[in-house]
Amino acid sequence: MHKKREQVIKALELELTRIISETNGINLSDTLELLCHSQTVKDTPSVEKAVHEFIKLLAGYSVDEVDIDTLLGHPLSDALFTFFKKFPLPFHEEHIHLTGSLTAEFIYPRLKVLLDGPDRELYEEQIKNVYGEDSIPINSVEDVDNLIRLKDGEQFKTYLRILFLPKLILTSREAHEDAAYFMAKDLYENYNVGNIRLKFTLSRANKMDAEQIPGLSDVTEEDVVMGLYTGFKKFQKEVPEFDFILSPSFRKELNFYDSDNFDSKEAHFDHQVATLLDLIKKRPEIMKNLKEVDTVGDEKELYRKAHFKELQAGLRRLQYKGLKIRSHHGETWKNLRRGIQSVDNAMNIWHIDTLEHGLSLGINPNYYFHRLYQRVMERNIKHQVILPNSAEWEELEDMKFHDPAIKQKLYQGIPLTEEERVSFLKTKFHTAREIEHYQHDILNRMIHKDVSLVALPSSNLKLTGSFPDYKDHPFSWWEKKGVRLGVGTDNYITLSTNFIQEMLILLYSDPDKLKITKLLMITAKESRRPFISHLLWKMRKELEIEHRD
Repeated sequence: MHKKREQVIKALELELTRIISETNGINLSDTLELLCHSQTVKDTPSVEKAVHEFIKLLAGYSVDEVDIDTLLGHPLSDALFTFFKKFPLPFHEEHIHLTGSLTAEFIYPRLKVLLDGPDRELYEEQIKNVYGEDSIPINSVEDVDNLIRLKDGEQFKTYLRILFLPKLILTSREAHEDAAYFMAKDLYENYNVGNIRLKFTLSRANKMDAEQIPGLSDVTEEDVVMGLYTGFKKFQKEVPEFDFILSPSFRKELNFYDSDNFDSKEAHFDHQVATLLDLIKKRPEIMKNLKEVDTVGDEKELYRKAHFKELQAGLRRLQYKGLKIRSHHGETWKNLRRGIQSVDNAMNIWHIDTLEHGLSLGINPNYYFHRLYQRVMERNIKHQVILPNSAEWEELEDMKFHDPAIKQKLYQGIPLTEEERVSFLKTKFHTAREIEHYQHDILNRMIHKDVSLVALPSSNLKLTGSFPDYKDHPFSWWEKKGVRLGVGTDNYITLSTNFIQEMLILLYSDPDKLKITKLLMITAKESRRPFISHLLWKMRKELEIEHRD
């Protein structure tokens, strides 16, 4: 059975490569339809069956009758995966973090050394504090893999917390060097990623209880940067076409700073900036690969101008030394207006060059607020209260009700009269309209200023809960609007995805409009369409020779 499936996948790969090269990479739906009319497909019943089966599944996915995992597990997905893996230009992974992109196979042997050492009890206690009592003992690669992957239903706070395990082993220059080499090799060989933009925390010194790492004080900022730089350079010697960008990242949370040595977060940040600039001066060879910084972390409480001004002076110093500013914003929010406001302030105060995530600029406010209205009214009809600090409560708090008593009745679960329901509906309508204007103003300003945006479909869906399905991700809308886009995986091990899978998800989520060639151009950073066509025909010729042999 396994051998028969492999034969079907191999045949599908050839047919897909042929039809994509012959049609210059049109959208997926039309590609599959043309595949059905291919004589070679018709002459091979097993292949023809697989194509028709996949078309039905894709149609089912579009109306929520089939889930994405069913599509990704189909032989045609395997064939498309191989097609992208063999594409002659390597892909640009625009957004990947160090801690969530190390496999259990890499982590386990290094973690085992710590757990077999004199501080075993300390490590085990910390692991239990983060992952629970059942996390210990750790006796295998499988045990580690289970801990470092986000489970269904778990969201952003859990996601940040379970990144802890890889941090335990990243406490030396050598560990960072090994991690960079391993990551580069893994991504290049398995997912055709030849350019990595790596996010990593320059300094993890802080007073957050869950972030206290034994041995962390022994590793300096220089150890982190030079370890990663050396590891990537080592792989680059083996594969000259591989390239990388180091993107030191600064945590945004107000309490994430070294309070033992600094009076404020701003003072600690300024010290990190000075340290980074001193390192660049001391090691000028890294400037080709270290030419930007990023800000990361939970942003729900960080949207006011005052929050941004703490880092403003330090970021300005970096900009005047030639470094670009990228920022994680518009990823999570208490209410949608604040999610957009955080992007607005990042552009106005920090003058960012690239927006990471930016999901608040892709949510459809009219849909978003009408679903909110429906959820709230469903609860109100059942006499159910709206809990303080819930997503519904946060949005209602932001609305300007004509009659404030209506909001209180919603909170208390007191059913609205018909007249009050209409008033609530109008409040929702005007809120959506105001926020839609705000959203489009910011998005148009981004386009005007050529601020790029990095899309992370799996991360956005699994961590935010802001849209129900991959089909609702705004990637294609952004692309049609003219936003300069990139694609990333965030923490691909933690999120159980990979770069090519993200490409497949984007194709399946908009099979009628997103062109295969356009996706290749975005992910490979190649603007020459004729050259893409040439490469597709080259793939076709090589694959036909391979099949004849």
